[in-house]
Amino acid sequence: RTMVTRKAQVVPFECVVRGYLEGSGWREYQTTSSVCGIALPSGLRQCDKLDSPLFTPATKAETGHDENVSFERMCQDVSTEVATTLRQRSLDIYERASHYARSKGLIIADTKFEFGFAGDQLLLIDEVLTPDSSRFWPADEYEPGHAQPSFDKQYVREWLMNDSGWDRNSPPPPLPFEVVTRTREKYLEAQRRLVN
Repeated sequence: RTMVTRKAQVVPFECVVRGYLEGSGWREYQTTSSVCGIALPSGLRQCDKLDSPLFTPATKAETGHDENVSFERMCQDVSTEVATTLRQRSLDIYERASHYARSKGLIIADTKFEFGFAGDQLLLIDEVLTPDSSRFWPADEYEPGHAQPSFDKQYVREWLMNDSGWDRNSPPPPLPFEVVTRTREKYLEAQRRLVN
């Protein structure tokens, strides 16, 4: 097997698109009634479908956790023209992928894209629409108001936060075999549903 690669100058933001209110977006909404500076209606519940997908950039942290930022902050750092292009491309890709996934019985709740430049050419880089970069929910089990069953890395997150005893100030502990096995099963189920 061979993979052809190109070097790219990475844009220092993750381009996050949220179609549903979950994760850090849900946590921020509970405190501010907004996500990345975008005001949302009051009374939304965890995992509610948003009226239209939100583009919510995040800084790419070298260490630690990425930080959600406003679109205006992104414009300041990379220019309004580049930020606007990244927003539109991210939303377009999400819409197409979301429509396809829905036809396969899956909801893409949110996802992140990374972009880079090879000279003047803007490239989509890194992984795209994988269980590591996206939240996949079974559409037939979708019920807003609480966390959803998922085929993504949420299982690992929950084990780390709730069951591992990890204090988040040290490197994470090794994953037990059963966590790795269950996560693998979830990833394979996402693949099976998307490609069949």
